[in-house]
Amino acid sequence: MSAGGGKLDDAARAAWLYYVAGNTQDQIALKLGVSRQSAQRLVSLATTEGLVKVRIDHPIARCLDLAKRLRDRFGIGYCEVTPTDPASTSTTLGVAQAAAVEIEKWLRQPDPVVIAMGTGRTLKASVEQLPRIDCSHHKVVSLTGNVAPDGSAAYYNVVFTMADLLNVRAFPMPLPVLSSSHQERETLHAQVMIRSTLALAAQARVTFLGIGDLGPDAPLYVDGFISRGDLEALQKAGAVGEIVGWAFDAQGCLIDGLTNDRVASAAIPARESSLVIAVAKGERKLGSIRAALRGHLINGLITDEKTAEALTN
Repeated sequence: MSAGGGKLDDAARAAWLYYVAGNTQDQIALKLGVSRQSAQRLVSLATTEGLVKVRIDHPIARCLDLAKRLRDRFGIGYCEVTPTDPASTSTTLGVAQAAAVEIEKWLRQPDPVVIAMGTGRTLKASVEQLPRIDCSHHKVVSLTGNVAPDGSAAYYNVVFTMADLLNVRAFPMPLPVLSSSHQERETLHAQVMIRSTLALAAQARVTFLGIGDLGPDAPLYVDGFISRGDLEALQKAGAVGEIVGWAFDAQGCLIDGLTNDRVASAAIPARESSLVIAVAKGERKLGSIRAALRGHLINGLITDEKTAEALTN
């Protein structure tokens, strides 16, 4: 943090007075006993330190129309389309915030819920948007292994972050993302602790996951989970994308053999019993998103306006 706790406390108070209570900077200065310039700097500090998270609650007609068209076209039960910032190159802007809102809705349900989580950059950005709330009556389970190829904790696994933020019962998958062989995967899945985690994942009422492409800079390859040879073999077999490590072709059918024989992830929860929401956008992921929708690997989608337009054309 670039500022001490006391200064951040003042900044948070100033931001609350400005954004929530609707005070002017002159009113904030009076209430906090500081100059107008100091009040302005405190509000600015709250923004730069990430204390302010803005949500716009006005439904944009174009986005609502695109969401309906996607639901109708692909037969999915849930779709959220966010505006596209044409000047931004971010792969998470907008969709991460929208996903955080949807995750929070589930976390605030009074009855206990099992929530399954995938991994990846977009989900990590989403979870970082969540407020600190007590969710001790819920369970959050990871669909994918939380061990990186070098034995360290997988950086984009979000279950530990959620446990810290939400006081929620978290169930990580204490496995590598990919095992060294099919036989090793079967041996690992036969362990009592792993079997119980896999069973819990299958009970999820809602699932949030990312979609990875399998192009030249596929996340699975860039992050070291598969080799260049693995990637080329998957591409040759027609794979266009992956969800929690499971590779699939342009029709949304899982690839036989290859790395799918070694994926240690849980199966994608059944779409008949779980709302499986993918959070993804961008031209690079367009083919994999479309394939996942075609193959009914997902029945929910959070994406942006530009991606939605391409999917509906």
